[in-house]
Amino acid sequence: MTRATPPTSPANPAQRPPRRPHVCVVDDDEMVRTSLQMLLDVLDMQVSTYASATEFLADPRAFDCDVLVLDVRMPGMSGLQLQALLNEHHADVPVLFISGHGDIPMAVRAMRAGALDFLQKPFDEQKLIDWIHAAILQRESARDRHREQARCRQRLASLTPRERDMLDGVMAGKANKALADELGISLKTVEQHRARMMEKLGARKVADLFRLLQALEPHGTGTLRG
Repeated sequence: MTRATPPTSPANPAQRPPRRPHVCVVDDDEMVRTSLQMLLDVLDMQVSTYASATEFLADPRAFDCDVLVLDVRMPGMSGLQLQALLNEHHADVPVLFISGHGDIPMAVRAMRAGALDFLQKPFDEQKLIDWIHAAILQRESARDRHREQARCRQRLASLTPRERDMLDGVMAGKANKALADELGISLKTVEQHRARMMEKLGARKVADLFRLLQALEPHGTGTLRG
């Protein structure tokens, strides 16, 4: 099994070199692993190869790879079983299947489970490279989204209970006067709490609040209490 050693990061983030994409290859065929290792090394990518799904699962770094190139039929756990296990644990690693024995039902099953593509061996190297680049972009986009969600949650966690009341009221379309009457506080107090809430969330207008909550809940705009 070949494992790339992560580079040492400089103390100053501004001096850190660009991150090399990390590709994991799981295939019981040693010749396939070797050829993909050589191909991806030329493209300046970190490459980790594994002879089985068990070897892949034993490496903690593998779960943070940018793309997983996965054989379908292997001794022990199959590629489809490994994909199902990753999905069960909500791993968002893009998967690209390769197979020398693939058939239509197998390809359909893999694609329905979220695979990027299903390439038949021997595959076109340029097509494989194109799909790997697409997967790397997808993975980086997901990381950016997760970082933004973490920032949003941190901002929400900084709100006091009263400021959360302001957020809920604003998202419900309630005017300051209605909030003051509902909470039994003065209009001025409502304005003060609302101003602090907006400042903590980095929002200048209500639309900014919608965007912040949408970043946390792509399918809704709740306030995520708790």
